[in-house]
Amino acid sequence: MLKCGITGFNGNLGKTFLKYNKKFQYIKFKGDISKKKEIEHWIKNNNFDVFIHFAALVPTLIVNRNYKKALNINYKGTKYLVDAIIKHKKKIDWLFFSSTSHVYSLQDRKIKENFKTNPSSKYGKTKLLAENYINKKFRNFQINYCIGRIFSIFDNKGDGFFTPSLIKKIKQKPKKIILDNLNHNRDFLSTKQIVEIIFYLYKIRFTGTINIASGKKTNLKTVAKIFARKLGKDVTFSSNNPTSLVANINKLKRLGFKQKVLNLRRYLN
Repeated sequence: MLKCGITGFNGNLGKTFLKYNKKFQYIKFKGDISKKKEIEHWIKNNNFDVFIHFAALVPTLIVNRNYKKALNINYKGTKYLVDAIIKHKKKIDWLFFSSTSHVYSLQDRKIKENFKTNPSSKYGKTKLLAENYINKKFRNFQINYCIGRIFSIFDNKGDGFFTPSLIKKIKQKPKKIILDNLNHNRDFLSTKQIVEIIFYLYKIRFTGTINIASGKKTNLKTVAKIFARKLGKDVTFSSNNPTSLVANINKLKRLGFKQKVLNLRRYLN
């Protein structure tokens, strides 16, 4: 059985990856990703066929409040990981780094992987720093690696994430609700769909940078209406300047991956 090193296994994506992919023997990093010695000790004393690097500080609200901590985890933690792999000459068949759509700027057109990066958030800045370090260091090191720029995750759980925060807000409000700042277009997948894409990318040993998304825009007001209807609430919206962050997924399609449309109505905590 192939050995898979994994960081961030307690997060939403990590838990889902472990649940649906039983083909690996998992070697979990249980230390502090921001501690160089802990990372190096783990890398030095284990051998990996596959490596999945999920560990990160999210969501954006938390990153904004703890930017220094986010840098230490999202960027420096990745740096320590890469340096240790190179130092100890680990022969890894494939490595996946979970990045984010936040490395792009908000824009009306669908975003391709070769568009100029211009982070739309502090979270995006930390991830772009990590991307750049991976590309710089692994360029001359024989390792197949993939940087997956993940767009919006619909069923993330926990404080600060969009869907649970929205549901909580609707539940706590009276029957007639006015919601603000929701006229925005985003590109949603479920955690299970994202994991399926990552595993597909592993199977074909894709290397390079790729958008992990649906390629379809969903207005956040539409999401709010679905939840309000299920909860028996009447919802209206105040006006705001709209933004858009939607992926062009032609590269993913050319690789032969086919995915089902996300059914937003099945998700309600």
